[in-house]
Amino acid sequence: MCICVDCRWVDRCYAYHAVERQHGVDHLTESPDLKPIDPYIHVSVIEISEGVTGVEWDVRSCGSFLEDSGKWQRLRPGQDIPR
Repeated sequence: MCICVDCRWVDRCYAYHAVERQHGVDHLTESPDLKPIDPYIHVSVIEISEGVTGVEWDVRSCGSFLEDSGKWQRLRPGQDIPR
């Protein structure tokens, strides 16, 4: 899972904005203003259903990560945390 969901900067980060774009979901912000230090984005090709593949993007490490457990969930109450 993407570490961004528990990061203080999730709603301001260029890297998470790119992950949102790749997943085709609404952005937490349209204008991120934080350029993260050394984000490591893990990209996986996954089978969605028989014969259909998709791409999964997850930030696995980042020099700017500052833990704020539940930050994404507080920004999007009642929504499922992205996987």
